[in-house]
Amino acid sequence: MSAALRSVVETLPVMAKVVRVSQGKYTSMNMGELVKAVAGTTSTSEAEAKAAIAAVFEHIAGAAAKGEEVAIAGFGKFSVKDRPERQGRNPSTGEAMTIAASKKVAFTPAKGLKDKL
Repeated sequence: MSAALRSVVETLPVMAKVVRVSQGKYTSMNMGELVKAVAGTTSTSEAEAKAAIAAVFEHIAGAAAKGEEVAIAGFGKFSVKDRPERQGRNPSTGEAMTIAASKKVAFTPAKGLKDKL
């Protein structure tokens, strides 16, 4: 792992959207803001920071596609969970329908992240 990629993983959340509190309101950090924050923290250019963040996301997505778990110490873990088939309703007609089984990516925060909240 390159030094830039390692510093991204170690210093900032690896999510494009991070919920934060700003003047009592919840707001979202977008990718551009995350790139600027990483570039400032790691003393790299925004292009290098964006490439490192994209690489982190790509590796997490690749692992999820294989059904693997990604654990980042002090931050949390990404895992794939199965959603079983279930009954639902068509919102426009109210008709009962079966919602197909699917998979989802779940995030479980680590104690270190929970303590910062």
